Amino acid sequence: MTEPKKKFIEFPSVLDQAYKESRRHLKVGDIMSRKVITTTPETTMMQAAKTMGEKHIGSLIVMKYKTPVAIVTERDLLSRVLATGMDMRKTRVGDVMSYPLIKICPTFEIREAARTMINKKGRLVVYVCGKLAGIITASDLIRGMPEAPETSMVVDKFMTREIVSVDEDETVLAAAGIMGQQRVGSVIVTSGEKPLGIFTERDLLSTFIARSRSLDIPLGEACSGLMTSAPAGISIHEAARIMAAKHIRRLPLMKKKQIAGIITARDLVEAYAK
Repeated sequence: MTEPKKKFIEFPSVLDQAYKESRRHLKVGDIMSRKVITTTPETTMMQAAKTMGEKHIGSLIVMKYKTPVAIVTERDLLSRVLATGMDMRKTRVGDVMSYPLIKICPTFEIREAARTMINKKGRLVVYVCGKLAGIITASDLIRGMPEAPETSMVVDKFMTREIVSVDEDETVLAAAGIMGQQRVGSVIVTSGEKPLGIFTERDLLSTFIARSRSLDIPLGEACSGLMTSAPAGISIHEAARIMAAKHIRRLPLMKKKQIAGIITARDLVEAYAK
């Protein structure tokens, strides 16, 4: 008679536990982007947008007399320039930049940074001894988001359910205006009311403005396919892990082969900050 096989329960190793614990206490200085790209109030929004697109970033720190005074973002381009019909070539950064800067210390834990970002509604600039040392974005925060009870909540509670969609025959410029008016960073491109792909503000900057491509191209030719998606019901931590691994800032969530909503990096930061 053969002896029954013994069942072994696998416990996390000491190293695994130590790693998870260390992630819970990450500081702003551990995850901030140290390379800060700057501009000036006199720069045109066209040139600022090109710089953001070429560098694949969503904001520039505005310097005046060698002092950081404000920030200009891709959302400023959409909402304050394109959505209002202003000319990027004639509009200056100083006309649409946001100030004052939201400052934070590198010794803050990342959950404190998340709460500051949500309460102050903007990107955070990191100062050390009175000098600009880095910047913290929502993407930086989700890359540092730990696996913890507060990140085990499901994304369904925080995702955006009202999807902004645009027909494939509309132009890139029209889509940019809609994103600016609706204050969203992406639209779902449809073909005959069926999802065809996604077009984001980063696509606008990096694929079009940075390369001086015409904004009159139909969205159907400009959008990216819905290659990265996730099922509704996953945890905040899992969504953050997928987005960090794929280097994306918004994740379509599927239910019964339909888009149930979209979760963004900022949505995840807001959930983590609660």
